[in-house]
Parts: sequence; C-alpha cells; structure tokens
Amino acid sequence: MKLVVVSAGLSVPSSTRLLGDRLAAATAGRSGADVQVVEVRDLAVEIAHTFTNGFPGRALSAAFDAVAAADGLIVVTPVFSASYSGLFKSFFDALSATDADALAGKPVLIAATGGSARHSLVLEHALRPLFAYLKAVVVPTGVYAASEDWGAEGLDGRIERAAGELAALMGGLAAVPGQAGKPAGKAARGADEVVPFEERLAALRPAG
Repeated sequence: MKLVVVSAGLSVPSSTRLLGDRLAAATAGRSGADVQVVEVRDLAVEIAHTFTNGFPGRALSAAFDAVAAADGLIVVTPVFSASYSGLFKSFFDALSATDADALAGKPVLIAATGGSARHSLVLEHALRPLFAYLKAVVVPTGVYAASEDWGAEGLDGRIERAAGELAALMGGLAAVPGQAGKPAGKAARGADEVVPFEERLAALRPAG
C-alpha cells in the first residue's frame, strides 16, 4: 500500500511537516504502507503557472500522480487567518482542475498546526468541508497541534487514534480484490467493488 503526505509548511524545520511525519509513522506502523511526502512549498511556482497556462509542470504533475495513486492521504496545513493556507488550497484546486475525481473515495486524514488552540475548529469548519466537496472519505478524527501541544499530554493519543482510523480504511480498500495499489478514487466509482466506507467509519466510532 502507498501512503502520501501533503505538507503545506513553509519553514524549515516545519511543525506542519513534523506533524505529518508523526501521523505517517503511526499509520505506516499499523498498515505497513510505503510513505511519500509532497512538500507543497517546493511546488509553489508550478502551481501558479498551472493557473495561468492550464498545464501542471513536471514536478507538480508527479505530485498529482502520487496523490491520485495513493491508498491513503494525510493532509497537513498551517493555519493562516483562521483557515488553511492559500498555497495548500491552491494545490488541491489545481489537482481538481486536472482530475476532478482524483480524491473520490480516497481515505484522507486531515491535520493542521497553529500558534493557538483557538484555531482548532479549522479542521471542522474548513478542512473537512473541502475534502467532502472533493468526494474524499475523511476519517472521523482530525488532528490539530497548537504550539503548546508539542510534548504535552493528549497529542500522541489523537495521533494514534487518527492513524488507526486511516489504516483501517486503507486496509478495507486493499482487501477489495483487484483494487490494491490502484487509485482509491477510481476504485470507488464502481459501487459493487468497494468496501462500504460508511459502515467502516461507524465501526470506528466509540460506542455510546
């Protein structure tokens, strides 16, 4: 299986990338998936050119191919003005313009970093609606890490819970005959070939 992390951090080192790496390690530990990281900041110029000329450059096209072929996706953005970053949104806008169904049926774990816990609702008010619109299957647990969360009690538990949910969905897709290693979005188009994600999501939620 293949797991792709899309990280929109801007600095080096980046807390956004760090959160993505921790989520990827936890998910890969449960699923055995190979991990590939897409650093959106390295693609900024090609993303801009895509909007002006309509064609993704070589590096951006390779990133789009990796995302489309992934069995699971982890997306991580820093919070700017109480929402995802413009560069993060532009990456997925350009992807959608290239292939409107690239994320259809694909398991996605949403995550974000910010300076204050007050912005934690970005997961539910911005990220979850965006990926629902793109027809992805978003795991129930999103992970937000404020500055004070690093090293504090609670973040590790959220990471493990979200990773377990993503690994379970990826495992469900891989269990469908003939679908392992294929783009999840394309697999999801045939209703008779897909594990019912709604039932799997319900099973992941705690009873009561």
